[in-house]
Amino acid sequence: MKDEYDFSRGERGKFYRSNAELNIPVYLEPDVARFVQELARAKNLAVETIVNEWIRQDIALIEARNPAISPQ
Repeated sequence: MKDEYDFSRGERGKFYRSNAELNIPVYLEPDVARFVQELARAKNLAVETIVNEWIRQDIALIEARNPAISPQ
């Protein structure tokens, strides 16, 4: 790495996009990752599909017990 960088010709906000959507990285512990990967393989589904469905089910359970928690 250089000691100093020259940003005098830089353009502020050049890559900023107000409507950009960010994906949240989720790091599973090895045992959980293994289980989900094996289940996904057995069901011929993507890991993301299974994890998203589980989270949606958890959200529904939480909201059913306490509607005040819902962010909507």
